[in-house]
Amino acid sequence: MAVEKPSVEKAVTHFDLHRNDHLKDLMHLVRIPSVSFAGFPPSEVVRSAEAVAELLAARGLEEVSVLTLEGAHPYVYGEWCKAPGKPTLLLYAHHDVQPPGDAELWKTRPFEPTVCDGRLFGRGAADDKAGIVAHTAAISSYLQSSGRLPINVKLIIEGEEEIGSEHLHEFLAKQRENLQADVMVLADAGNFDTGLPSLTVSLRGLVLVEAEVRSIDHSLHSGMWGGPIPDPVGALSKMLASLLDDEGRIAIRGIYDRVRPLTSQEREDYARLDVTEALFRKQTGMAPGARILGGAKNPYETIWRQPALTINAIQASSRDQARNIICDSAWARVGIRIVPDQRPEEVRDLLVSHLEANVPWGVEATIRPLLADSWWMTDPTGPVFEKARRAFSAGYGKETVFIGCGGSIPFVGPFSEALGGAPALLIGVEDPYTNAHGENESLSLVDFEGAVRSSIHLFSMLAE
Repeated sequence: MAVEKPSVEKAVTHFDLHRNDHLKDLMHLVRIPSVSFAGFPPSEVVRSAEAVAELLAARGLEEVSVLTLEGAHPYVYGEWCKAPGKPTLLLYAHHDVQPPGDAELWKTRPFEPTVCDGRLFGRGAADDKAGIVAHTAAISSYLQSSGRLPINVKLIIEGEEEIGSEHLHEFLAKQRENLQADVMVLADAGNFDTGLPSLTVSLRGLVLVEAEVRSIDHSLHSGMWGGPIPDPVGALSKMLASLLDDEGRIAIRGIYDRVRPLTSQEREDYARLDVTEALFRKQTGMAPGARILGGAKNPYETIWRQPALTINAIQASSRDQARNIICDSAWARVGIRIVPDQRPEEVRDLLVSHLEANVPWGVEATIRPLLADSWWMTDPTGPVFEKARRAFSAGYGKETVFIGCGGSIPFVGPFSEALGGAPALLIGVEDPYTNAHGENESLSLVDFEGAVRSSIHLFSMLAE
């Protein structure tokens, strides 16, 4: 007897009837404070992995297991591979989260998920526990309504993405055969705006260094000694100020030499995005008098395809311990987001050399490289991307756009390499108001539901 073909319509209807069950799955995961950073209890990341494994099994995945590596936070694996002759789809998300930040700035408790005004607030609600549940909800909707999936799926959930996926290469080397697939869906990105389906096709890389300046071996009274002694904070400030010109562009010689120019198609795609200065200011919360830098008509062109330098942190004394002293030292962390075709190590060396060349007054300066991760970019043409475009348009009820992302996601390149260059669809449920990594992180329930419906359509279209 012929096996009935899995029905997209039945799966979508089943999800619409049971969406609250999947929202409860997400809220259960958000309650687990799975912060992967040093200084936070690793037992909570283990507990999170176990909860994810339980969810995968409950939603119909098979061969579910918690995978461990020495010194790494745990991964979780599951699969449903009962569609002979059909493609295999590898689904990715991560279950670890950022630290909660300043508790006083949260409107809700960070690990007590709360629905308010159509959004779910909580650390990890969007980044990236919603990615996990978007996968399981789509899978479950097919299994519960038709008894099977139209394609084969493998699901891998990482436990250390927020700390740079530092064991990912080792993990992929060990699990390479297990993870082989025809297409990847990596759920850790976002939409250009709320309710607007977006596929991310480029990511910036990241170069990080730290600089420490010292002129004395202990802090001194600024009244008794100020004047002849070089101020380390002033010295560091001069060094940092030299990194940017008056227009906010990076003032390091040679930094723009390898930046890939936009193609005419990319310019047309960016021009179609409905971006206004008012919208950009609303999305970012910019101060009214602050200028939008970069010179491009569309500021997202600057975010996605131009390098950007940011001073992430400065430390000398502290705000609550400010005294009338010459600080003994000053420290800062500097990051540069890099774009095609910049070379991470070359940018790192240019940054270090520039800082060293701008040390004033003979003070001692130590410049330490911390990170040099590359950019990623894919060509969004061909049948897989066309099917994805149609699937997400159907799932959201709006035309899908291809966008870039100014951030860095370290796992994308290694996964693509491990699977021999299989097409990578980078999706997500964040929007400009999610505030991922910050206080009051939240998820638009409209985007969550759109992502699930889109995945249901995508499974069917990829099986064609």
